[in-house]
Amino acid sequence: MAVELAPPDIGHYSAGNTGIPFTFSFASPTPGPHLLITALIHGNEICGAVALDFLLRQNIRPTRGTLSLCFANTAAFARFDPSQPEASRFLGEDMNRLWDAGTLAAPADTPERLRAREIRPLIDSCDHLLDLHSMQCDTEPLALSGMQEKGLALASRLALPGLIVADPGHRAGARLRDYGAFADADDPRSAVLVECGPHWYQRTADTAIQVCLTFIDAFGMLEDEARQIRPPSPPPKRRIVEVTDVITVTADRFEFTQDYRGLDVIEQRGTVIGYDGGRPIITPYDSCVLILPSRGLSRGQTAVRLGRFRD
Repeated sequence: MAVELAPPDIGHYSAGNTGIPFTFSFASPTPGPHLLITALIHGNEICGAVALDFLLRQNIRPTRGTLSLCFANTAAFARFDPSQPEASRFLGEDMNRLWDAGTLAAPADTPERLRAREIRPLIDSCDHLLDLHSMQCDTEPLALSGMQEKGLALASRLALPGLIVADPGHRAGARLRDYGAFADADDPRSAVLVECGPHWYQRTADTAIQVCLTFIDAFGMLEDEARQIRPPSPPPKRRIVEVTDVITVTADRFEFTQDYRGLDVIEQRGTVIGYDGGRPIITPYDSCVLILPSRGLSRGQTAVRLGRFRD
């Protein structure tokens, strides 16, 4: 995959303004919710860094409530190399598999776990979270809402992306989107993860910027001048995919039977789509949608999610 994006220089953001490096909070005198946008949970997914850099350079401020911005895995991002763009996803462990109280409190002190503990107070203080990511697949942007109705409601408030995936997460560990209050059906705080497009494409960064502006505007917190930055467009045709199965690699080798790109619809139930070692992976129903098929897999990682479109 070509690297079109140049990673922004975020070194001058290191002090932040919250007491936590690389984090910012801007409060309006008018009461309102606390929105948080996170980027660089994975150090090589640089579209989010481009988007936060844009918001800071444009002096985007909330008309009510509080807007916070967080560059997360800055240590991994600092090692981003366009000639080896996959290598800086993380340094010690995947930061998006750490978000439960037990894991965060465990004695391991990887760079990711230390940083997660550092930004945790900011995350605990927010009402609604937008977590920006990009993906291996060259498919349309999508929002991962989780299985809670409040997550689906938050994703539906965004003008884009048009595709919402209701999924249960990873067996390898909890994502930020599923942390604490966000996963509690009785707590009003909510979170959504947006895959803005394929890694390192300019259009992916453009989408990330628009998603940020849409997120702020969805809560009536975007200034009129900033609203002009977001070009008017008709709302996308909303589609929801409900994930029924998460295929986790259990063997030393996993391979797909075809070069699936994501959102492939396998029409016939019982179709073999891959092999986990010698075990065939078979579609459980007709019109099965393959979501975020991954490459370069190892044991314990998610290979693909299986889902179906919901009316």
